Amino acid sequence: MLLRHCLALALALAVSLSAAVAADETKPAHTPSPKELLAKSQPLEWRTPDPQNLLVMQLPQGRVLIELAPDFAPLHAANIRTMAHEHYYDGLAIVRVHDNFVTQWGDPASDDNGDKSKLKSLGSAKDKLPPEYTRPYDAKLPFTPLKDGDFYAPEVGFSEGFPTARDKAKQQEWLTHCYGMVGVGRDIDPETGSGSELYAVIGQAPRALDRNIAVVGRVLQGMEYLSGLPRGTGPLGFYEKPEQRVAIGSVRLAADLPANQRPTIEVLRTDSATFAALVDAKRNRLDDFYRLPVGKVDICSVSIPVRDTKTSH
Repeated sequence: MLLRHCLALALALAVSLSAAVAADETKPAHTPSPKELLAKSQPLEWRTPDPQNLLVMQLPQGRVLIELAPDFAPLHAANIRTMAHEHYYDGLAIVRVHDNFVTQWGDPASDDNGDKSKLKSLGSAKDKLPPEYTRPYDAKLPFTPLKDGDFYAPEVGFSEGFPTARDKAKQQEWLTHCYGMVGVGRDIDPETGSGSELYAVIGQAPRALDRNIAVVGRVLQGMEYLSGLPRGTGPLGFYEKPEQRVAIGSVRLAADLPANQRPTIEVLRTDSATFAALVDAKRNRLDDFYRLPVGKVDICSVSIPVRDTKTSH
C-alpha cells in the first residue's frame, strides 16, 4: 500500500515537472528590455533636431525643449520662430495648469480678467493666422504606420518623430493630441490662434481636440517641469492670483544660441529598426511582471526616446 502511494506521488511529480518544462519552452528565455534595445541601437538610427525648429524654454524649475513641426503647421511654426527670435515669450508666464489635461503659457494680460492695455506687442509676428488643423495628404511624407488601428482616425503612425493620423479618403493628415504634444491656444474664432499662447498635453490624450486646434510640436525634454506644477484653482485650471503663475525666463531657438549653449540631444528615428522593436515590446510585454501580453498598443502610449549625446556616448 505504501509502495503504491509512493509510485502515484512520483508519477504526479513527473507530470507536474514536464508541464513546467513545456511551459518554460513556450516562453522566450529572455525578452530584451527597452534599455537593452536602446543600448544596441546604431548611430544612424538617431537624428539631431534642426536647431531652427528647436525651442529652448527656461523656467525656474529647469529647461524645456520643444521641437516644432513645420511640415504640419508651417505658418504657425514660422510665427513662433519669429516670436522666439524677437524674445516675445520672455517674461510671460504659465497661466494655467488643468489637472489631467494641459499646461498653458502666454501673456497674463490676455486672460479674460487681464488688463488688455498691458498686452505685450507681438512685434513683427502676426496676430491672426489661418487654422492649420490638418495638412493635405502626401504619400511622400515619411510615415511609419502603427498596425494596431485607432478609434479616432482611419490610420495612425509616426511621421518625422511625431504621432500622426491620416485619412486617405479625405486627403488629410494631422498631428495627434498625445502626452507632451504642443498646441496653439485659441478662442472660438479659428483664426485667433497665433502661437502667442501655447499649451502642452500633461494628462490622458484629449484626442477629441484633433483637427480642432493647430498642433505645432512636441516636448522632447523637460515634461516634468510642465506636468509637475501646482494645479490651477480657477475655472479650467487657470491660476487665480498673479503669484501663482510661473514666470518664463526666456524662450530661444537653439539656432540663436551660441554653439556651446545649444542642446546636445538626439531623437530616435521613428522609421528605425530599434523603434519598431520598442513598439513591438510595448505591444507584447513578456517580462516576468506581465502574465498576459495585450498584443496591441495605442498611438499615444508609445514613447519616442530622446538622449543627451554628452551623457549617453
